[in-house]
Amino acid sequence: MNLEVLQGGYQNDVRIKQIAAGISLPGHKLRIYLDNLRGSSINFIATALWQLTDANHVFILNDREEAAYFHNDLEHLTNALDICFFPDSFKRIGAFNELNSSHVMLRTEALTKFAAASPRPSPTEREVSGVHKIRKKVLVTYPEALFEKVVNPNALSKNMIALKVGDNLAVDSMLATLVSLGFKREDFVYEPGQFAMRGGILDIYSFGNEHPYRVELFDTEIDSIRIFNPETQLSERKLLQVSILPNIETSFDSQEKVSLLDYLPENTVIWGKDFTFTVGRLFKMAADLPEKMTMGTVAIDHEEETLKEISVSDFEKAEEWQRKLKERHLIEWYNHSLGRITGDDIDGAFQFATEEQPVFNRQFNMLIADLQSALPKNMCLIYLRRTPNN
Repeated sequence: MNLEVLQGGYQNDVRIKQIAAGISLPGHKLRIYLDNLRGSSINFIATALWQLTDANHVFILNDREEAAYFHNDLEHLTNALDICFFPDSFKRIGAFNELNSSHVMLRTEALTKFAAASPRPSPTEREVSGVHKIRKKVLVTYPEALFEKVVNPNALSKNMIALKVGDNLAVDSMLATLVSLGFKREDFVYEPGQFAMRGGILDIYSFGNEHPYRVELFDTEIDSIRIFNPETQLSERKLLQVSILPNIETSFDSQEKVSLLDYLPENTVIWGKDFTFTVGRLFKMAADLPEKMTMGTVAIDHEEETLKEISVSDFEKAEEWQRKLKERHLIEWYNHSLGRITGDDIDGAFQFATEEQPVFNRQFNMLIADLQSALPKNMCLIYLRRTPNN
């Protein structure tokens, strides 16, 4: 049995199809429990539901490490480009005096992708266009990342700089705009928030992309745009157009920020490993939050300087977050807390028959015994392991 066959089994499972049908129906918001899941079995169910529905999906794990592993599993199973990891912005959890620039970049990239995610078209729109195109996304996160508000879509779009091959570029005006958005001029760019100008070449390290852009000019016309590796300075691929994004954590005022739940498209399903834990963490962080904090530099290893002041209004109010959660389809796979968190009736608790893989320690007699024990139970045993690419 290969991976595609296994995934197909989940997609054809009547329980998965029933949940997918409920997500697709307008009006009622689902409240679902998924029980008796072990290991990465939740990732197979998540992949199947994402593929069977037109919805966006957000997965809330209990901490950063769990979320990172979950994100890696989803990327491996789906081979999709729109599986976003959404971390907190800071170097140390609970310490709001220094940003982690790579985390800010990941948050910006995720928000940009979700801003571009189109809602589900109406039947009339599909009939007129003849196309049913859904740019659905996945976001994987954890409570500390949810605690920070995000810039609202309108403010984000107003501060984007669009560059397109063939357009004319007023270089001096462009450089001034970059400075006004908090970018720093350097000889060479090596981290987000920097730009460099050498002759007819403009390098910009946007907060919305993993690697910087190289814009080559022919006089004032944009001749080419490439993504390049800042370490080797080698180009990776050409692009026709790009959007340059500033640091979303320092370039916007508190009144321009909203809850992530307000930012997400309406057709977004929220999954939680343990909603009681998530809500509890939000209440705890809100209670511990100082009245006023000063954020340090975005840079990781140099130049400590105050960029802006932040206050409690830059963070979530746990009561409001819990109330807004009720407006979404909700799926919980570890605890049974949706009834307490939402006050709503549960639509279904779906039982699965997965077990933890025993530890064999290369003792093949134990593996054989485990296989033989499954025969009388009419069970299908599937052992998964990663094989090095060599």
